[in-house]
Amino acid sequence: MSDYAIGFEYISDTAAHTGRFNELVAFEDSVIASAVILNQSGNTFTSVPLKAGQSVEAVFTSVTLASGKIAAYKI
Repeated sequence: MSDYAIGFEYISDTAAHTGRFNELVAFEDSVIASAVILNQSGNTFTSVPLKAGQSVEAVFTSVTLASGKIAAYKI
């Protein structure tokens, strides 16, 4: 977990969750259906699998799961 996180949002549904998150950590095997990332370049961030315990860091402003359970750490 990053040193600058100030709590997290538990996400276990397929609704869009908005805010400012700096790290996504999977509690179980999960699939991120889509995410909006500040200053992203390249391909869109869709259908991204995360294994249990795996994380990804960026500045996310929206996260939607296809399946699984994650913690979205707030900034």
